[in-house]
Amino acid sequence: MLKISDITYSVEGRPLFEGASATIPTGHKVGLVGRNGAGKTTLFRLIRKELALEGGEITMPARARIGGVAQEVPSSSTSLLDTVLAADTERASLLAEAETATDPHRIAEVQARLADIDAWSAEGRASAILKGLGFDAEAQLRPCSDFSGGWRMRVALAGVLFAQPDYLLLDEPTNYLDLEGALWLESYLQKYPHTVLIISHDRGLLNRAVGGILHLDNRKLTYWTGPYDQFARQMAERRAVQAAEAKKQEARRAHLQSFVDRFKAKASKAVQAQSRVKMLEKMEVITAPEEAKKVVFTFPEPEELSPPIINLEGVAVGYGGPPVLKRLSLRIDQDDRIALLGRNGEGKSTLSKLLAGKLAPAEGRMVRSSKLRIGYFAQHQVDELHIDETPLQHVMRLRPAEGQPRLRARLAGFGLMADQAETVVGRLSGGQKARLSLLLATIDAPHLLILDEPTNHLDMESREALVEALTAYSGAVVLVSHDMHLLSLVADRLWLVKGGAVAPYTEDLEAYRRQLLSGDDEAKTEPKAVEKPKKASRDELLALRAEVRKCEDRLGKLNEMRDKLATKLADPELYEETRKGELDTWNKKYAEVMDALDRAEAMWLTAQEKLEKAA
Repeated sequence: MLKISDITYSVEGRPLFEGASATIPTGHKVGLVGRNGAGKTTLFRLIRKELALEGGEITMPARARIGGVAQEVPSSSTSLLDTVLAADTERASLLAEAETATDPHRIAEVQARLADIDAWSAEGRASAILKGLGFDAEAQLRPCSDFSGGWRMRVALAGVLFAQPDYLLLDEPTNYLDLEGALWLESYLQKYPHTVLIISHDRGLLNRAVGGILHLDNRKLTYWTGPYDQFARQMAERRAVQAAEAKKQEARRAHLQSFVDRFKAKASKAVQAQSRVKMLEKMEVITAPEEAKKVVFTFPEPEELSPPIINLEGVAVGYGGPPVLKRLSLRIDQDDRIALLGRNGEGKSTLSKLLAGKLAPAEGRMVRSSKLRIGYFAQHQVDELHIDETPLQHVMRLRPAEGQPRLRARLAGFGLMADQAETVVGRLSGGQKARLSLLLATIDAPHLLILDEPTNHLDMESREALVEALTAYSGAVVLVSHDMHLLSLVADRLWLVKGGAVAPYTEDLEAYRRQLLSGDDEAKTEPKAVEKPKKASRDELLALRAEVRKCEDRLGKLNEMRDKLATKLADPELYEETRKGELDTWNKKYAEVMDALDRAEAMWLTAQEKLEKAA
């Protein structure tokens, strides 16, 4: 197991860890979460012994191998497949020795070890990993120098997955993956045979690929069993109880202090007053939990245009050679929320550039509203910011006539407060740079906002704030993202980009996820024939209403059980080390009730839909 015992560490005098402890059982998959700047990446460096602790210790089994993704695979003439195969240094060393060894005993040892580590199936395993991360058979034989830095990062990830270290440490692994790659990684990590620690703000990954959450907060570490949504619910409930207890204690302290203030000078009440002073001194202060800072995005509101704002008829588009996409007949209205689906290289970015006006149609007819304004955000734009200028200088360039108070208000509307407004971009965090790029993309109040991977580098609170902002935004949205949570909450239309065409995807995101994981490439893009429903009889309606009431009763009982368990889990004494077994039991019961509640809600929704259709 990985044991973190009472560790202390500071950066430039700022403490990141003070007496922090946690135990990660061998083979567990754990998500490491906490606010930006809390020290998550630093903890990884401490585990890898790249930094020296000021106090405490981190221990793990002797000879355990620790692996993480290198900053980048260097550009070289080595093929992708050979680069990944070389990542397993033990296998590479043994194969080299097998070529030169002459001692019969050593040859036998080498061959036995090669069999133990399944060296002969290595090429197939490496190829499967590369394929899952978006490299087809032809690409795997090309040299690394043929690929951009983002694609080489995928090769680095493939290498560490192939090497299968005993402790796999991944820091925001989905930032350079598309939706298909992110879903494949989720599935791969679920079956990974050793211990995994993941720093991530991808809610889907933290819900499906891990079984525990390690929370870094207030310089301490707390291990929670269960996926992220369960952790978030328990934290919210615990905060609510703690805040209520703090408020109750504050009232009690005020009452005692009032008695002391009134009677401390009165001889007949002096003894009682003194006893209350002692009670106040002995009372352990309950501090209300610090609420996470409210994160906001404030998109300016565009005026309403007549529909459609974009109309395509028989359009083809490419880059001078054969068209990447052809026969496009699409329409976008101002209230559309569209997610683009499709494997990497199928043309999602090409379609985005066409809609944004960065590519012209090679044939066909494309009509835009004469007053249409388009905002375009792509990840590469974050890297193109002027690193020696401040955010304030960036917006001043676009709005030279506006006064500084107005410009600072614009920056504050994207969470860039006074300090960040005057800090050069090169010293801002990845999330702050992404916020600035989103501000620049939306500063003209666009009627159509095209977002290509907008959540990279955004923390959990910022992602939720982006969902809220996009939900309230009155313009159209076209979205490309690997974040299933964002897509499911924002998009109400799905377009599949495949085989040079773009067509509506008639099923939902969960069906698309299942299809990708099963390897089924046959996407269902053709609309299904809908039979006209028969009118329900009076008896059928009564039966459906009875089913809805039964579902509502079941939900009521399960909610009552959940509330009782939440109250039990909010008891601070339950989290003492001596009661860990009891805590695990209650957490398991809570998880079972939450699963039952999810199923009951699904049954209620199904019953409600049947009743509405019948009525």
